[in-house]
Amino acid sequence: MSTPVRAASTITAQPLTCSIGAELFDVDLGEVARDRELFAELKTLLLKHKVLFLRDQHFTRAEHVALAARFGPLEDHPVAASDPDHPGLVRIYKDLDSPPEHYENAYHCDATWRENPPMGCVLRNVEAPPVGGDTIWVDMAAAYEKLPAEVKARIDGLRARHSIEASFGAALPEEQRHELKGRFPDAEHPVVRTHPETGERILFVNAFTTHFVNYHTPRNIRCGIDYAPGAANLLSYLISQATVPEYQVRWRWTPNSVAIWDNRSTQHYAVQDYWPAVRKMERAGIIGDRPF
Repeated sequence: MSTPVRAASTITAQPLTCSIGAELFDVDLGEVARDRELFAELKTLLLKHKVLFLRDQHFTRAEHVALAARFGPLEDHPVAASDPDHPGLVRIYKDLDSPPEHYENAYHCDATWRENPPMGCVLRNVEAPPVGGDTIWVDMAAAYEKLPAEVKARIDGLRARHSIEASFGAALPEEQRHELKGRFPDAEHPVVRTHPETGERILFVNAFTTHFVNYHTPRNIRCGIDYAPGAANLLSYLISQATVPEYQVRWRWTPNSVAIWDNRSTQHYAVQDYWPAVRKMERAGIIGDRPF
């Protein structure tokens, strides 16, 4: 186990892997929601570790929203509605009456089907399974950095389409699916984005990504038949990088544990191995900027 790193002032950060994630000690997130200097420490640690974990945090829903709002305005989700008393706080409750779905247990970066995907999220566990129900986060800056040089050259300048219709919408009746796409048209983003605060280069394709939009060029193909297998195989390879264990950290939830992550540089996967146990989460997502 690595040696704890003392932050500039009061927060202790214990790295959990060599690539991503740190558990924080000596901090109350309710206090961070009210204290500008503590929040500045927290944000510095988030940029360094990409996802932060804490246990035994007993803040209120109002403090949860206030903490997330320090990063920026909060967003609603078109499928999972906000708590009526706390706009921006989404309840993700899974119990025996919940319909089966397969949205969370895929490696994804939240809401890249938006023109401005979320900057990040603050997620608190309300009720945890006795075992199972972990969440995995992935360092997509490391995933890009370790790509072979020839792959980096091949994807330089590529852009890709991201779709809510092909993910959340896929299980809906045709009319509802089209209505959802009408409200949230497919977004187009660079395959490799630049982090606006750290300058890191980040591999930015995930489970919401459907296809490249500018692959069909003389540099990439001899004739039209090359387009489909060449582009599809490359996209599949890039998406698969999120599954590499060396880029991952895995967190076991306990009641009142919290994860705060930078959605610009990470992906995550909520492991759905816990049925018939119950897992209840509450999440506040922060509006982000347009990837470049």
